[in-house]
Amino acid sequence: MLIRRSPRAWPDDDRWNTRPVEARVLAVVRTLTSATRVLDVLSLLRDRDGIRFYLTVNPGSAFTAGLDEFLRALPGFTVLDWPEATRHRFDLAVACAVHSSMGRLDAPLVVLPHGAGYNRLVSQSTGDNVTAAGLSRRELTYRGQVFVDVLGLSHEEQLDRLRISCPEALPHARVVGDPCFDRILGSLDARDAYRAALGAVDGRRLVVVNSTWSEHSLFGRHPRLPLRLVDRLPADEYTVAVVLHPNIWARHDPQALLAAAERSGLRLVPPHQGWQAALVAADCLIGDHGSVSFYGAALERHTLLVATGAEELDPHSPGYAFGQAAPPLDPDGDLLAQLEQAVAKHDPAALRPITDRSLGRRGQSARLLRPLLYSYLPRLDEPAEEPRLPPYPDPRPLPGSNRGPSAYDVEGTVSGTEVGLRRYPVGADHGPTRGIYAVHAEERRLELRDVAEVLARTEIRAELPAERWLADAFRSPGLGLAVAALGKSRHLLRLPAGLLLEAHAERPWGAPKPLLDPLLLGSAVALWLQQGGDARALPQSGLTIRTGERRIRVTFTARP
Repeated sequence: MLIRRSPRAWPDDDRWNTRPVEARVLAVVRTLTSATRVLDVLSLLRDRDGIRFYLTVNPGSAFTAGLDEFLRALPGFTVLDWPEATRHRFDLAVACAVHSSMGRLDAPLVVLPHGAGYNRLVSQSTGDNVTAAGLSRRELTYRGQVFVDVLGLSHEEQLDRLRISCPEALPHARVVGDPCFDRILGSLDARDAYRAALGAVDGRRLVVVNSTWSEHSLFGRHPRLPLRLVDRLPADEYTVAVVLHPNIWARHDPQALLAAAERSGLRLVPPHQGWQAALVAADCLIGDHGSVSFYGAALERHTLLVATGAEELDPHSPGYAFGQAAPPLDPDGDLLAQLEQAVAKHDPAALRPITDRSLGRRGQSARLLRPLLYSYLPRLDEPAEEPRLPPYPDPRPLPGSNRGPSAYDVEGTVSGTEVGLRRYPVGADHGPTRGIYAVHAEERRLELRDVAEVLARTEIRAELPAERWLADAFRSPGLGLAVAALGKSRHLLRLPAGLLLEAHAERPWGAPKPLLDPLLLGSAVALWLQQGGDARALPQSGLTIRTGERRIRVTFTARP
């Protein structure tokens, strides 16, 4: 262990304080990933105890774009540049990524992983191609000595690899679990709220696509997979959200790359917050060798991999074993069939022996970490209440991700008065036409509006009443049916020959009245008419609309 330098005075800023500063804690970050992990850990310390928090960026990473803006927007932290941080003494420094230059800090340093353990080979950091980043002698020593006071491990398995890579660091190693995963576990009760925020409502399954960084990742190898998913999965049965590693955002513009998929209904989760909530909300996970996929498997979500990352993982690590054992997905195959098969054959326990090798002491990290952190703050007493990591906030997809598709290719079957249908977004990757085109009136692609068999207006406009809009809509050639919203569950339909029907979604017994998408209603009626139904019989018979396992009963009233 390095000998700490004598204390150096801080600038004379304490005179402006209303309450005394009892401790100064420094968060040391290198990337956005490590920054969000540090914030998880520091949530265990109470600022009302007189702690002043500081942030600094340890320079040298290739993935710092946008980091300064994120840090300066955080409340409760004073941001210091690196030279200034090395000029002052802190009671404690915490980092979730390690670099030898951190040995210049004048503070006890606690280092934790910024992923699910230590798995990745990064020779630029470690100096070799055999040691996982975070466990190498090159990273853990400064001027020939180990400078880390505590090296946090998530599992005892990592002790065996550390014993080989840097045995002199063993006295500083502590198995403390994984605070990020424990915080995810503590957020499980918010699953319904998370699902609603990501559009997984009305019986839809949520598919979360996630990618780590590098050419060996999902996004590196199959960048069009998110678009293929939203265009190949029935929109009323599935919703798709994408989580990309912050290092991708630091070097590229994912929102531009995924713009076409967003127009088809893709939810794009921002890099600084939301991926943990997306995992809690997910039904199915499509990923690679990154930590997000590993955590998803540990949550026993249906997990499929399109990249294993074998080229860049320590072959002795749980991450490598996970990539070899998790079931694969063929990105060029039938995506819907593969997902449905994965759900049918899912064995929650299949990957548990591997995830258990990395995620030790589950649910205990707060209890293990908090006393360790307070041990470096002798002027403060550890709080008496049980330590607890707060649940993650609701995910907020980026603007543009929540509009949903504006045109569908619809196929379906009719059995009596029940219409079962599937709607597929008409996007850039759309294949041959399946059935009929149903288009929102707001659709900007005129070529789609010109071939629409169903047209629907979702907004209610007092200056253009529904009846007048419906009459105008039938000027489009080939249009067979138009719908105008009158409310969330009530709409007006115009059929050929000018027949007007008002439709109402029935309230199921003991349940709230269901929302009824006017374009879904129009599609069902159009398919029913196409297969021999008589529009004049609808007020007597009504219709049941089925999408997946969801059914909506609709009644009709003839308008003069």
